[in-house]
Amino acid sequence: MLQYDDVANDQRRVIYEQRNEIMEAEQISDTIVSIRGDVVSDLVNQYIPPQSMDDQWDVDGLQQALEDEFHCKLQLKELLDSDDNLHEENLRELILQTITEDYAKKEILAGGEVLRHFEKSVMLQALDGLWRDHLAAMDHLRQGIHLRGYAQKDPKQEYKREAFELFTAMLDALKREVVMLVTKVQVRAEEDVQAVDEQRRIQRDMQFQHADSNALDAPEEQKVENEQPYKRVEKKVGRNDPCPCGSGKKFKQCHGKL
Repeated sequence: MLQYDDVANDQRRVIYEQRNEIMEAEQISDTIVSIRGDVVSDLVNQYIPPQSMDDQWDVDGLQQALEDEFHCKLQLKELLDSDDNLHEENLRELILQTITEDYAKKEILAGGEVLRHFEKSVMLQALDGLWRDHLAAMDHLRQGIHLRGYAQKDPKQEYKREAFELFTAMLDALKREVVMLVTKVQVRAEEDVQAVDEQRRIQRDMQFQHADSNALDAPEEQKVENEQPYKRVEKKVGRNDPCPCGSGKKFKQCHGKL
């Protein structure tokens, strides 16, 4: 049982570290820019496989997905028909550039300070919600992992492998959800951001606990009206330290990318 607990605690340590960094940062715009590139690239890959031939492209599907997920209204088919030099690489660059420019227009309308506050609020809200969902999935995994022994598999190794896959999927979902929300939601005033903050506080008042690890909710005596960053109990994970998830990679090359 201890090894199962160690896996959950290592994941919790990574999440606490990332949440502390978000709380302590004045703004996370650089993070938004970085993960936006990853999310857009992953979306394009679904419709334009890397290094594929033109006849393998689903241009209509990509155009609809860009509009649905980013409100990006690029007429891709018309652009490709009118420009013979528009190939896969510069098409990807054009899509990312257009989404980035649309976001810059939103910043002009909302104001830089308001948008920076909104980015942090969305990131924290998404992280809290997905972390709770992940804890529920980990509980479900642990309850049935002993059955793997009937298939001549080591339950502990299977648990560690699947827990890592669940954790990685959660972080990928986090990046996509954050980018989609900050891109699609129209922010006009500080009141809009306060509404997001209030929703997050309501969610955090609900109690979600792992069988052996607490969720992101602080004890009642630590909760204050104006939320403060979590106090770090364990040693801070250095960017060049091994990632606590057990992948063998450096933290900055693994779950510290966020």
